[in-house]
Amino acid sequence: MRKSLIASLALLLATSTAAFAAGASDNVVKIGILNDQSGVYADFGGKSSVEAAKMAVEDFGGKVLGVPIEIVDADHQNKPDIASNIARQWYDQDKVDAIMELTTSSVALAVQAIAKEKKKIDIVTGAATTDLTGKQCSPYGFHWAYDTHALAVGTGGALVKQGGDTWFFLTADYAFGYSLEQQTSDFVKSSGGKVLGSVRHPLSTNDFSSFLLQAQSSGAKVMALPMPVSIPRMPSSRRRNSASPRGPASGGAALYARRSSWPRPAGGSRLDVDRRLLLESR
Repeated sequence: MRKSLIASLALLLATSTAAFAAGASDNVVKIGILNDQSGVYADFGGKSSVEAAKMAVEDFGGKVLGVPIEIVDADHQNKPDIASNIARQWYDQDKVDAIMELTTSSVALAVQAIAKEKKKIDIVTGAATTDLTGKQCSPYGFHWAYDTHALAVGTGGALVKQGGDTWFFLTADYAFGYSLEQQTSDFVKSSGGKVLGSVRHPLSTNDFSSFLLQAQSSGAKVMALPMPVSIPRMPSSRRRNSASPRGPASGGAALYARRSSWPRPAGGSRLDVDRRLLLESR
């Protein structure tokens, strides 16, 4: 589904640029796919999204009003500074007309700011922070995806209604994690629940032992993990397919309910989650 979304947006952009195609930079409508091709979100988009965009251009006929459409791509490595340098080079030197995907919220925010400065188009399909359409909104930016508000209201609301009224957050230390934690915390509190604590972990960490101990000692009924689904490697001897750390997509947040079924931080203990909701986001 995600690959088809990228393809559809490539077609949308090609259509929307028809009005200025005759004056396109270098007589080419150039679209840049800037995403994670080597890190935690590589399976979520990566090279497959690039190929999807190329297929969309091919299906469209390869041209708009007689002007050829070209796809370029790069790996931002989930680093805003690298993404910013690529975006500036693309806009200033390589005559890229629009940048798309932008996996990872911190990257999306950085590139959207540059696109706004340059008065260029950016279309975000790989990030979820509400800041993209909130305090850092741009007249040239499009957020073609869910956001952390929707995720917080949907999942947070469902768990509070089912008795999950005390929460502890184990949050990925970057823009998406901050946004989802804040949005969910606000909704939980407004629904009568309480947030007993939170701790942040590096985006690429594989060791959650100390964080799990803090969560368990809080006594919270719900441990919320605003993080990429592909990151957690909780100790376990067996897992239900529906509760696999990789989840249905390599990106998202996992919310564990029922404190008795939490994974233990050490040893070959069982991860048997009675209720786990996967939120597909970045």
